[in-house]
Amino acid sequence: MLLAALAAGPVRADDLATAQRLWLSGQKTQAVDQIEQALKRTPDDLQLRFALGVMHMELGERAQAVRIFTGLTQDFPDLADPYNNLAVLYAAAGQLDEAKAALEQALRLQPEHAQAQENMGDVLVRLALRAYQRAQKASLAPSEALANKISRTLALTGDAAKTR
Repeated sequence: MLLAALAAGPVRADDLATAQRLWLSGQKTQAVDQIEQALKRTPDDLQLRFALGVMHMELGERAQAVRIFTGLTQDFPDLADPYNNLAVLYAAAGQLDEAKAALEQALRLQPEHAQAQENMGDVLVRLALRAYQRAQKASLAPSEALANKISRTLALTGDAAKTR
């Protein structure tokens, strides 16, 4: 039993390395297949599951990535990275409140998580824009100050051509 457990480590590492080579060479479907086959042997492996989530994320397969990262947050609730990746997926779908909540959890777990800090800044800027735009719609008279805030915030989001 112990020998089987010890042997599983290098096999998983080889599977992950092979999948990464396939991915980097453009053989993305084969890379996903490699990880999925490895997960059949070691379904609870954190690194394999995380890699599969990232691959689905990169392929634009949002539902699969969300399912994987949500599962990781449930199985490994003390890890910040799955929450950060969930936040990226939520933000990309315009689910800013969910993204903010996921980032808050990531930062509770790991306050100095640089990527989560940056992603939180991006989400907060987008939330500010949403609030400014709602205020503009609710306003009875045009506000130059509010229009300026919207313009500056749009510039920060990289979406300066967009006006609402």
